[in-house]
Order: sequence, then structure tokens, then C-alpha cells
Amino acid sequence: MYRLTQEQKTRVKDLLSRMTLDEKIGQMNQESVSIVGGFDVPFEELIEMMTDGRISQEEFEKIMSTAEQDYHEDDIRAGLVGSLMVQDPRKCNELQRIAVEESRLGIPLMFGLDVIHGYRTVYPIAIAEAGSFDPDLFTRTARMAAKESRTQGVNWHFAPMLDVARDARWGRVSEGPGEDPYLVSQFARAKIEGLQGDMSSPENYVAACLKHYVAYGACESGRDYNTVSMATSMLYNSYLPPFKAAVEAGAATVMASFNDLNGVPCTVNQYTLRHILKDSWQFPGFVVSDANAIRECVAHGIAADEPEAGKKAAAAGMDVDMGTQIYKKYLREAVEKGEVPLSVIDEAVERILSVKMWLGLFEHPYVPEEAMDRYEVLPEEHRALAREAAEKSIVLLKNEGDILPLQKGQKISLVGELAASREEIIGAWAMSWRPTDCVSIQEGLEKAGATLEYFPCCGPESDIDEAQVQAACQYGDVIVAVVGETDAMSGEASSRADITLPGHQRELLQKLLASGKPVVTCLMNGRPLALQWEAKNVPAILECWHLGIEMGSAVAKVLLGEKNPEGRLASSFPAVTGMCPIYYNHPNTGRPGGRSKFTSRYLDAGFEALYPFGYGLSYTTYAFSDLQVEEQPDALQVTVNVSNTGNCAGVETVQLYMQDVTASIVRPVKELKGFAKVALAPGETKPVSLPLQKSDLGFYNDAGTYLLESGLFRIYVGGNSRDCLCQEVSIGF
Repeated sequence: MYRLTQEQKTRVKDLLSRMTLDEKIGQMNQESVSIVGGFDVPFEELIEMMTDGRISQEEFEKIMSTAEQDYHEDDIRAGLVGSLMVQDPRKCNELQRIAVEESRLGIPLMFGLDVIHGYRTVYPIAIAEAGSFDPDLFTRTARMAAKESRTQGVNWHFAPMLDVARDARWGRVSEGPGEDPYLVSQFARAKIEGLQGDMSSPENYVAACLKHYVAYGACESGRDYNTVSMATSMLYNSYLPPFKAAVEAGAATVMASFNDLNGVPCTVNQYTLRHILKDSWQFPGFVVSDANAIRECVAHGIAADEPEAGKKAAAAGMDVDMGTQIYKKYLREAVEKGEVPLSVIDEAVERILSVKMWLGLFEHPYVPEEAMDRYEVLPEEHRALAREAAEKSIVLLKNEGDILPLQKGQKISLVGELAASREEIIGAWAMSWRPTDCVSIQEGLEKAGATLEYFPCCGPESDIDEAQVQAACQYGDVIVAVVGETDAMSGEASSRADITLPGHQRELLQKLLASGKPVVTCLMNGRPLALQWEAKNVPAILECWHLGIEMGSAVAKVLLGEKNPEGRLASSFPAVTGMCPIYYNHPNTGRPGGRSKFTSRYLDAGFEALYPFGYGLSYTTYAFSDLQVEEQPDALQVTVNVSNTGNCAGVETVQLYMQDVTASIVRPVKELKGFAKVALAPGETKPVSLPLQKSDLGFYNDAGTYLLESGLFRIYVGGNSRDCLCQEVSIGF
């Protein structure tokens, strides 16, 4: 984990003492590769013109073909660049050589990149992988990504994304591990171990970057970059815990979020950056802004111009400016005028140099030539891990009449444009994969020996081909319809006001169901969808998410019964979009939702999730019995018997929840406090023990103070957040 030896600390102090002010500010300057020449407007405006439809993709590419890339070599040589975003190992070495051999002090560069769910080997998006409830898996996939990226010069991952997200309209819900602070915290610890834990060689670890700090997942109305307002207790109890867990696990860096929090953008928020992160938590690493976020403080209205934005960001504890050059342009003058203390600059630079020292960049600045092509062909063990992660992330939502698993010899009509796509299985924020590595659902079924015909019929953005629908209905004994979202429909800047199936896909399902043939729906999506109609009308629904390069192989194994689904939902699914935000661990109202009119409910929809957090079916069935809660001096020892009451082996996820029934502030109706996975043969029963520390029964109040209050607690254990056994216990502190 991130920790320096005394010798390394001494080296950092010595280096800092020899730096000029310009060189110090240079370390605080992160550059992107600039595009120059070939057009008459700024590159950023050119991107906006394409995004807004003022020019076509083809016109954009034609303009770009005459452009050149500026890697800021002269600034690197002058010691004015601390980090870059580059992923070509030979170019990284070339730029690193300038920094190390041609700059005055030879300080190496860091190379950062968004490596959210894999580098060359892309594994499931976070909201899917979190549903495996498997911290060991989280660690292993992160470790794989670290090793792959470091061979390409990338030694700094802008990951993990730890935003607790409860509104499925927000596109970036796909990048994070769901709605529950406890599960996201377990994800956080495991990812830090995977990215940073193997320091046996500089080739095996990278610097993690926790994002987006903080409360970005609570953006109002689910609209990206939007404002966030919340009580301090909500911030401390729901949105800060994953970041605190990751800091305690040894994370090296943190990225501040775009949003304002209670009126102060996180980029210039002294309360979150200095008071909480650096002072209270004693975070030793450095903080980087999100892309262009310091400049955006002017648009927020918190700063009059760029120089003021730079001064406020530096004073708040923002150590690195990503992409605006505001520090580079204006900080020197601010320091010379006494507007920013030199001590602020020195502290930031010491943090930056310390991370570089810990990464081993001073001793091993270059990517070894022999490592550069190591993952040109993906090793089978990497593919196998991606396949395992994909299999464990699939969630069976409905299986009426035991349609699944499919029987051998059944003729399958495979329907939907998404079923044959290699590109769409990857999901948002994957940047270094290759289509030739990807297994589509069609390919996965064919390789597994299924008897099928493929009928594109319709996609998320296309019309229905009636002739293909008719042919599909005639051919198969069973119809497998792959529907959902393109990968571009989730991720950054991809909020959706309507999260039902896009396009004509529901109409497609209606036509397929009218055939009288059994229909299995495989969902390919980056967010929870509003599935009220589908849940009522489609007999079998498999939530497959965007599962990465081995998606087709994993989906085929589950459909054909070679893998019993064990995934659970990391986020609640609404019945209709208007229920968003929806999450299981909500506080009770004085009039809890019920059938009576004057309760917290809707007139035109239910008030509970269609599919709750932790939910997932299996090809077998499970039963819970004999819940026992034993009080010990420092903990509650919770035990329960779990039985496989079906006909095939499976893995159940045993989930432990608690409720503080009466407290000084209103507490959630349930809170996840532990989980365990148990493998069971048909007819087998096993006792499962889950410890619950008494220190974890508390909460933060609106002063940010952690309280343990005596009283009545309800302990719940079950297979999801809704269906649980319960026992009450009185605890005194």
C-alpha cells in the first residue's frame, strides 16, 4: 500500500528544497495531448461542434487527419509538466526520457488514464461486477488491469469509481458499484489491494485514484454534472464511507468531482478536501481535479475568472490541475503577491513527488522494451478471469415455468442487433480493448454448441424488420431476445430521462410473445432499467449488463445451464422511471408507504422497487431458518441455516442487514452490514456465521460526529434486502 520509507521521505524533502517555484508549479500541471493545426477553431469547440451535430463524424475525422499532436516536449524539458495522459509505451518512454535526462532535476512523469473496468482485458462494468458480492474477484480483476496497463506506460489509474448512486437516470451509475455504502466500501478496499498491493515489482502495481470525491452520484434529477445538496449526516453516512475505506486501505490519490456540494464546487471545497480528507482522515497522497474542472468554477459562479479559480482550488487543497494550465499560467504571480502561500505549493508538490517516489519511477522510469508487447495476445488466464467475472455478474430476475436453463437440442431463435455485436458488450469507459478479443452473445452460443439461427430484427436505435420477426417466430423452439442499451447510452454525459427499453424494443418483445413461443429476454445495459411491463409479460429475464470481452461466453454458459447464475443486484430496479431515485436503505417517513391514500406512495405506481438491492434468482431454490443473534462483549454473532431446497448445486449470497429502530436522527429501514457466499449441493444445509461489530451499529450526526446509541436493533438475514428473517436485540453502550 501507499507508504514511504524514511529514506524516500528524505529524498523527497531534498528534491523539494532544490526546486524553483516554476518547477514546483510544473509538478502541479497535468497535460493532455493537444491537437494543433488543420482547423480554424479551438479543438474543444471542434468537439462540441461534432457533439451538437454541426459537423458530421466524417467531417471531424477529415479535419483531424490534417492535425498534429503536441506532447508538450518543450514544457517537459523545462520541468513544467508533472503528468500526462498517454497510453503508447514507446511514446511514454520518449517523453519520460526528456523528463529524466533533459530536464534540470530529472523528475519523472506520471502517466494517467481512465482504467475503470480493465485495460486490454475488459471485465464487467462496476455495477455488474459489484453484484458478484465477491471481494476476492474485485481484487484479482484490478490486479490484472494494473499489470496490463503498466506495460503500456500507464502507472496511474483514475479508478476505482466509488460514487454511491441511487438514481438510475444518471449515466455514470454504470461506472460505480451501486447504491449501498457498505458494498461500495468493500469494493473500494478490494480494488485498492488489487491496484496497489503487489509491490514485488514495479511492473505489478499502479497508483489508484479514488473518484469522484464527493457525492457526485447524488446529482439532482440524475442529470450529469448537476448540483448536489444534502445534510451533513447524509454525506457522512452514505457518500463518504467508501472513500474513507479506500483511504484507510492506502489509496495513493483522489480525484475531486465536478459537482458543487451545498453550493461549493468540490474542486474548491476546503471542507471536503482539507477538513475531511487531509486533516481528519490524514490522507497522505495528492488530489487531482477532474478534467477542466478548475476552469469550470468560473461557470459555476464561485470564481470571477481563471486566476481566481486557480487560487481558490490551490487554497482548498487541489494539488494537481488536470488539463486547464491555470496553475501553470497564474499560480506564480499569486504566490509572488502573497495571495497563495508558498507553503500550499510546497505541500502539494511534496505529496506529488512522494507518490512518484512510491511508484518507483525515480529508479524505474521506463517501460522495459520486452514488456511492451506482452499482452498483444491476451493470455488465457486473463481471458479466464474476465469470463469468471462475467459469469458471476449475471443476475436471473425472472424464470417463470423454469424456461431456463435451455434444454439441449432446443432450436433457438436469437433475436436483436445487440446479440451479434462485439463492440456493444464492452460498456462505458473502456479505452484499450480490441474487437477481435470480444465474444458476442451469438458467438458464445455457437461456440457452446447451441442450435440457433440469428435474426437481427431490431436494436436500441433501429426500426423493426417485420420479415425477420416472422422468421424468428417460425424457426425456434424458444426465442432468446437480446435487448437493452448501446454502450453510449450510459456513462459520462449519458443521463436518460426515460429509462425504459429504448427505441422499439418493447414492441419487438410484444411481437415475439404473440407467437406463443417461450421468450427469454437477455438485458444488455449500463444502468437499472424500468421494467414494469417486461416483468409482467416476459416469462424469463436475465440481467447481463455490459460484461466485457467474454460476455458471450458467460451468457451462453448461463443460458445453457453450465453455470448456475449467482449474481445479485447492486442497485434497485424501479418499476417506472418516475420512481427514481429509489434505494432500499431509505429513511422511514412518519407515514411509511402502504395501501392507504395518506402514506408515502404514488397514485399510479407502487412505492417499492420492482427488483430490490441484493435480489437475484437461481436455477435452484434456497431457504433460511433458525436465525440466532448472540451478544458478545464487542460484537453480535449472527448465525443462520441456509438450505438448498432445489435440484441443482448453487451459490447463495447470505446478506446481513440491521436497523437502528429509534435514534436521535431518523435512520434507514435497513442497512447492509455483512455478506457471505455459500456453495450448496442439492438438499444440503449449512450454518452461516456473520459477525457484526458493535462499533458498526452507530451513525454520524449533522455535526459529522460518530455516535453509538443504546436501544433496540433489528437484525435481518436473507437472500436480498426485501426477503429476510428478523430478530430484535437490545444493545447498551
